[in-house]
Amino acid sequence: MSKIVCFGEVLWDVFPTHKKIGGAPLNVANRLQALGNDVTMISAIGQGNNGAKLLNYIKEVGIDSSCIQVHNEYKTGKVKVMLNDKGSASYDIKYPRAWDKIRLTEINKNAVKNSDAFVFGSLAARDESSRNTLFKLIGLAKYKIFDLNLRPPYYTKELLTKLMNEADFIKFNDDELYEVSKLLDSKYLSLEQNIRYIAEKTNTKHICVTKGHHGAVLLYNDKFYYNSGYLIKVIDTVGAGDSFLGSLISQLLNEVNTQEAIDFACAVGAMVAQSEGANPVLLRSEIDTFINPY
Repeated sequence: MSKIVCFGEVLWDVFPTHKKIGGAPLNVANRLQALGNDVTMISAIGQGNNGAKLLNYIKEVGIDSSCIQVHNEYKTGKVKVMLNDKGSASYDIKYPRAWDKIRLTEINKNAVKNSDAFVFGSLAARDESSRNTLFKLIGLAKYKIFDLNLRPPYYTKELLTKLMNEADFIKFNDDELYEVSKLLDSKYLSLEQNIRYIAEKTNTKHICVTKGHHGAVLLYNDKFYYNSGYLIKVIDTVGAGDSFLGSLISQLLNEVNTQEAIDFACAVGAMVAQSEGANPVLLRSEIDTFINPY
C-alpha cells in the first residue's frame, strides 16, 4: 500500500443537533487509512477538550499524528454546517483557528519527502502562516494532489492558479470546474472541453470532476473515464467528495485498473452520502456488494 501525507484543516463540523469530526484533508486521510494505506496528517489543534478529542480520534483510526501541532494561542477548528432539504451542506468556517498556523518543521518536511503522494486543498492556504508552510512542503513532494474544495471568500484566482500549476492531480466538483474555467478565461461550455482546457493551461495530466449523484469523470493520461453514479437516498453530502477522492487516490496509486478505480470511488462517495456524517465505517465487502449486488 502507499505512503500518503494529507495537509490542512482538522476540525469539528457542528450540525444543528450534534457535532462530528471533519475537515476535508482529514476526511480524505481517514478514507485512505481505512483502505489500508500508511497515512500521516499535517495540521494543528488548540489546547483543551476539542483538540484532545480530535487528536485521540486521529490516533484511534490509525493515522500518524506525529505532525499534529498543538497551539496555545489559537482554538481548535470549528465549522457551523447548515443542511438544506436535499442534504446539501453550506458552511460557516471560523477564523483564525489553530490549523491556520501550521509551522514548517523537520518532522513534517521528512514526512512529505518520504511519501508517495501529498494531498492538500485551497482552504488551508487562507492564512499566510499555513500557506507559506504548504508552498515549502509542495516543493518536497513526489506526487501532488490538489483538492480545490472552494470555500468563499477564502481563495483568489492567483492562489488557485499557483496551486494548480504545482499539482500533478486536480480534483474539482462540477461547479468548481466551471468557476475556475471562467477565472482562466475559458470560452468552452462543455465539461470535457473545460477539463482539457485546464489540463493544458496548468500542465496537469490527471484531473477528476465529481458530478454529485451523476457520478464523476476522470481525465487520466489523456483518456476520459466515466461513472454515471449510483441510485441512493441522500442523508447528507458532508465528506462524500472527500471519501471519493481518498478512494480514487488509493486505487490509482496502488495501480488498480483506471475504470475500476473510478467505479469504486463513486460507490464509496455514494455510500457516504447515504450515511450520516463524513466518515462512516465501510467494509470492503459492503462496498463490493454495493457495486455489484449479484
